[in-house]
Amino acid sequence: MFDKHVKTFQYGNQTVTLETGEIARQAAAAVKVSMGETVVLVAVTTNKEVKEGQDFFPLTVDYLERTYAAGKIPGGFFKREGKQSEKEILTSRLIDRPIRPLFPEGFYHDIQIVAMVVSVDPEIDSDIPAMLGASAALVLSGVPFAGPIGAARVGYVDGGYVLNPTKAQLAESRLDLVVAGTAKAVLMVESEADILPEDVMLGAVVYGHDQMQAAINAINEFADEVNPEVWDWKAPETNEELVAKVREIAGAKIAEAFKIRQKQARTAKLDEAWAAVKEALITEETETLAANEIKGIFKHLEADVVRSQILDGQPRIDGRDTRTVRPLNIQTGVLPRTHGSALFTRGETQALAVATLGTSRDEQIIDALSGEYTDRFMLHYNFPPYSTGECGRMGAPKRREIGHGRLAKRALLAVLPSPEDFSYTMRVVSEITESNGSSSMASVCGGCLSLLSAGVPLKAHVAGIAMGLILDNNKFAVLTDILGDEDHLGDMDFKVAGTTEGVTALQMDIKIQGITKDIMQIALAQAKEARLHILAQMQEAVSGPQELSAHAPRLFTMKINQDKIRDVIGKGGETIRAITAETGTEINIAEDGTITIAATTQEAGDAAKARIEQITAEVEVGKVYEGTVLKLLDNNVGAIVSVMPGKDGLVHISQIAHERVKNVSDYLQVGQTVKVKALEVDDRGRVRLSIKALLEAPAAE
Repeated sequence: MFDKHVKTFQYGNQTVTLETGEIARQAAAAVKVSMGETVVLVAVTTNKEVKEGQDFFPLTVDYLERTYAAGKIPGGFFKREGKQSEKEILTSRLIDRPIRPLFPEGFYHDIQIVAMVVSVDPEIDSDIPAMLGASAALVLSGVPFAGPIGAARVGYVDGGYVLNPTKAQLAESRLDLVVAGTAKAVLMVESEADILPEDVMLGAVVYGHDQMQAAINAINEFADEVNPEVWDWKAPETNEELVAKVREIAGAKIAEAFKIRQKQARTAKLDEAWAAVKEALITEETETLAANEIKGIFKHLEADVVRSQILDGQPRIDGRDTRTVRPLNIQTGVLPRTHGSALFTRGETQALAVATLGTSRDEQIIDALSGEYTDRFMLHYNFPPYSTGECGRMGAPKRREIGHGRLAKRALLAVLPSPEDFSYTMRVVSEITESNGSSSMASVCGGCLSLLSAGVPLKAHVAGIAMGLILDNNKFAVLTDILGDEDHLGDMDFKVAGTTEGVTALQMDIKIQGITKDIMQIALAQAKEARLHILAQMQEAVSGPQELSAHAPRLFTMKINQDKIRDVIGKGGETIRAITAETGTEINIAEDGTITIAATTQEAGDAAKARIEQITAEVEVGKVYEGTVLKLLDNNVGAIVSVMPGKDGLVHISQIAHERVKNVSDYLQVGQTVKVKALEVDDRGRVRLSIKALLEAPAAE
């Protein structure tokens, strides 16, 4: 019934198994990938007919986590999985980025990849199996794909690299790097690092690429065994006559446009050139595909002009050489009521970054497959259409915004203070108000400055820079601080963030079929030079953390005995609610007895702290208290006196006066205020009090 094929190989300390032919047989190809007890089912579907008028490659990648994979039922009213989580979106991008450049130019067929996590071992992340499954399924589908690719996670523990580390190993690692590539070259890198030098980062990329050859070889052997039917697809031939016509009409205009240094003016000139082509070659009778072909030729001419100028050693679009960073402008404290703010401008790219401080109640609760956890640092990136001078729809963040926000967050994590040193929850929002190249790296710089403006004691300043690449045969140029046009028309987007001491985040996307170690080494060295230049100006603008904003909450920390937690909370939370209402504070109590009080003023914090100290204070033997009589005991045994909130004691009848007392009521009444001295506190916390000990003894006869 099933034409099942299985391939198993060793991958670091994990065993990986590829299976096909049993599940999802109506897809173009489906592969079940197992790494330990983590299992991902990846299905590829294709459309052998191109939609009418389509002039782009419609590749769709969806990575989905099913909660049953971890033996859980979804929360919420509907009890089923909803929209993609941030982890699902980021992993979808992780799969997409290395495979997209491996499809040929002119291939416009629909390809959909669905990677579904159906079983998960909390120690083994499902992203690497999903990437390997997508690679294998694409090869088995027979589409014109220049793969397979391999993917590996690299850790750095005790000075050595670790292949595909477990969750426990990552907790001890100074590096979390994912690298993907073909047998010959690296295509994609995504990483977070604890201020590591460039040579260690490059070594991790090379190590990961070397190790992933085991996965690439296994996928090739797997494909040889399955022997899929390969598509009979040929790239469309170039219409040289049409290329010549477009060049004749627009070639000079395009070259003239790219001599204009201001983005909006340059765009307007390019629009004029395109309008001339459109008027001459496109009529109402022109078919959509033919019109799209003309448009594609025009875009190629743009790329040829920009690339040839750079490779010939001419100035770049905006007049810079290959190593110069655009002019910087740094302002902090630009918003009066926020906790921290910064306006970071680099050329025509600008980020308004705003930092907000909160309490532990503001931490983000994340319900992941591997278990629930909280996050005390959030960074959100917004890219409104006005930032590029366009009209567009405002709505939920797109995948690109999620990805750029996560990259900026990764860059700053290594320099955040520990919770013990700074107990605030922190959120940074980067509003991109202007964009012409690498707004994510502007978010790193702006985010760092806004945190310092808010008074966060960062361990160091962090800056980011985006590098580009123009590669033609054996001739190449690495570009510092790329513009938007250089990004679109170039071959690489290489982003590096870090401190003066080392790298904290690195992301690389290649638009061609991989680059070499030598090019990466040059790009890293050039990026360090630019990063140090930006850091020097950032440090000149803000040398360190500023004074805490007057509008930020003040946090007061105290520690109580764990046995006293219920006294502070009170029955049904009555006591703690009363304290917060009376003092206008917010109070959080940890299981170990640590109490954090958030207040807008010093007075409010001190008042709440005093109330808690009263509740949790212990009665001290020998100390005198002013108490209230709560109850007279039957049979003239004595009275119960409250000496502090929640703590009562017994005054025995023999401890009321020096003479023999017959009736307690002759001396004490309920509600009466009396001074008492603590005589004893036993092991069970029971208190014995005395009034007599405070009275002068009668003179001897």
